Amino acid sequence: MNSIAIFCGSKAGNESVFIEQAQKVGAYLAEQGKTVIYGGGRTGLMGIIADSALQAGGKVIGVIPTTLVDRELAHPQLTELHVVNTMHERKAKMAELADGFIALPGGAGTLEEIFEQWTWAQLGIHLKPCAFLNIHDFYTPLFDMIHRTVETGFTQARFAEQLFQSESIEEILEKFKNYQAPEPKWGVQ
Repeated sequence: MNSIAIFCGSKAGNESVFIEQAQKVGAYLAEQGKTVIYGGGRTGLMGIIADSALQAGGKVIGVIPTTLVDRELAHPQLTELHVVNTMHERKAKMAELADGFIALPGGAGTLEEIFEQWTWAQLGIHLKPCAFLNIHDFYTPLFDMIHRTVETGFTQARFAEQLFQSESIEEILEKFKNYQAPEPKWGVQ
């Protein structure tokens, strides 16, 4: 597992722990020799992840749609920057480049991106792990809802179990190293 896609906020949030952990994640991934794949922005947790990985000597690849480049939101110092036409192309390119996916705190875009990858894993479009870095219990209510979807018969337990959560980037990478994808929903694609 050489490249990790990070989904996170284009804002920094209102608690310093989010910034501190984003800095730690970027530096740790670089120190572990992992390439960071992310949305290519320079603001919020996105920019913090990129900056800390680059400062630690890591490789950072951004994937950003033209409309955001036009608004001058692209990070200017990345190892590589892929400019695509649409958000759909962005997610597909990130999925192609990444060996696994981690969500840090963020809003609707972060949730949409990680849930699409988790859905693709269930369908067998890819067999890559997905995780949430649960900083300061940010995602605990979300996991309560995911467990509710299992209890009510909308999600198969094996798919909920394949979705990792931890407060520790180290633990997530360890789980990724030992990851075995469950049988896809309708067999291997």
